[in-house]
Amino acid sequence: MTVRWIRAALAGALVAALGLTGCGGADAPAGPDGAGPVTVFAAASLTESFTRLGKDYETAHPGRTVRFNFGGSSGLATQITQGAPADVFAAASPATMKTVTDAGDAAGEPAVLVRNQLVVAVPRGNPARVGGLADLARPGVKVALCAEQVPCGAAARTALDAAGVRLTPATLEQDVKGALAKLRLGEVDAALVYRTDVRAAPGLDAVEFPESARAVNDYPIVVLRAAGNPAGARAFVDFVRSDAGLAVLTAAGFQAPPGA
Repeated sequence: MTVRWIRAALAGALVAALGLTGCGGADAPAGPDGAGPVTVFAAASLTESFTRLGKDYETAHPGRTVRFNFGGSSGLATQITQGAPADVFAAASPATMKTVTDAGDAAGEPAVLVRNQLVVAVPRGNPARVGGLADLARPGVKVALCAEQVPCGAAARTALDAAGVRLTPATLEQDVKGALAKLRLGEVDAALVYRTDVRAAPGLDAVEFPESARAVNDYPIVVLRAAGNPAGARAFVDFVRSDAGLAVLTAAGFQAPPGA
């Protein structure tokens, strides 16, 4: 049994386990003009924006479909380097993208798509009266953070260190959606997540804090070397980086990249 065969078998198992979210109907084989499915692995914080952009892309390009796998960037990067079939990777930090580029799995140089900034998410009305990072360390205040190996967790650690705040989180989640779920279920009083995630979640407020400027995350995007539909992958990346794509992303609360 060769290493190549084992890698292919693992990739097939990953496809079955991922449960890709699609915007279109039944898939057609990829064509040289980019027709057919494009599989996009994207950071969880891009879920709402990319779902809309996927539908817009399909409307603008009849015959093409987009399938998404959303999750924590570090986990997605691991799936890609282990052979999971994907055409595009959009990460929530350069560090997680580097996992893919260092493995030789990127077809070219990643481009910064957007930037994102942290806020403290609280229930509407802010019942715990959280006014900044220092309040998260008050006795009795339960906080959800992302695990430090994922971009939102690394950014949270940077911001907390900048503020000189030490706290023990009530829970560590693998992506921002997990942290928000704990907040919406009432299991915590606050969560350190991205501004875009609070804007997309009804019933929550965002508390801004100055230390977030030290932890702005760039979101790189790249076509993958093993893309089954490279023409479609390039077309989708061009679409989300266009003025129309950037308008959707900035309306969701993302910041335009430098020079845009």
